[in-house]
Amino acid sequence: LCFQAWPLSDFFFKVKRLEDTIEFLLAKFFHSWEAQNQQEKQTANFQQVSENPVLTNLNSSLLSWKGDLICALLTENFSCRPSPEEALLWSEGFEELLASKYGVAVFRAFLKSQFCEENIDFWLACEDFKKIKSSQKLSSKAKEIYIEFIEKDAPKEVNIDFQTKILIVQNIQNATTGCFTSAQKRVYSLMENNSYPHFLASEFYQNLCKKPQITTEHHAI
Repeated sequence: LCFQAWPLSDFFFKVKRLEDTIEFLLAKFFHSWEAQNQQEKQTANFQQVSENPVLTNLNSSLLSWKGDLICALLTENFSCRPSPEEALLWSEGFEELLASKYGVAVFRAFLKSQFCEENIDFWLACEDFKKIKSSQKLSSKAKEIYIEFIEKDAPKEVNIDFQTKILIVQNIQNATTGCFTSAQKRVYSLMENNSYPHFLASEFYQNLCKKPQITTEHHAI
C-alpha cells in the first residue's frame, strides 16, 4: 500500500501557514471586540465582562472553527493526503499509527486542532533523544526536553506525576538514553487510551478513510 506522492515538509508548511493565518485573524477579531467593549469594561466588574456568555461562546466557536479548518486542509486536498487504504491501517492499533511517518503527522495535526499536541511532541522528542550517541549532546538535549515539557509551567508541559518528574531531574544529572523512559511510557499510554480513540472516531479520520470523489466537468456541445 502506498501513499500518493506528497512531501512531508510541504504538509507541515501548509498546516503552519494556515495556522498562522487563522491566529492573525483571531487576534485581529478579538482586538476589535475589545475596542468596542472598552467603555463597558471601564464601568462593569472585570469578572462579569470576562464571563460574558456571548464572548465565551464566541471564543469557543472560533477556536473550534480553527481546528475544523486545519482538518479540512488535509481531508479535502487530494494531493496532500494518504491513501484510504493506508489510513485504514492506522485503526489496527496505536503502534501502527506511530509506525507511519504520515500517520504521525496526521495524528499530530488532529491533536493540534484539539490544542493538545504536547504529548505527541514529547513522545517524538524522546524518540529522537534515544538515537543520540554523544554523551555531551545527550546532556544538553535532556535539559532542553526538561525545560520544554517537564518543568512546572513549561511551554508544552505534559501530564505526568510528581514522582516521575523527580526521577527525571535525577536522571538528567548524568544523562543516558533512558532518562525519559518512564515519562514516555506514561504519555504513550495517555495517547493510546484517550487521544487515539478520539482520533479514530473523528470526522477528520473518517474522511481520510474515504476514497476521494473526483468530479468531472461536462461541457455542453
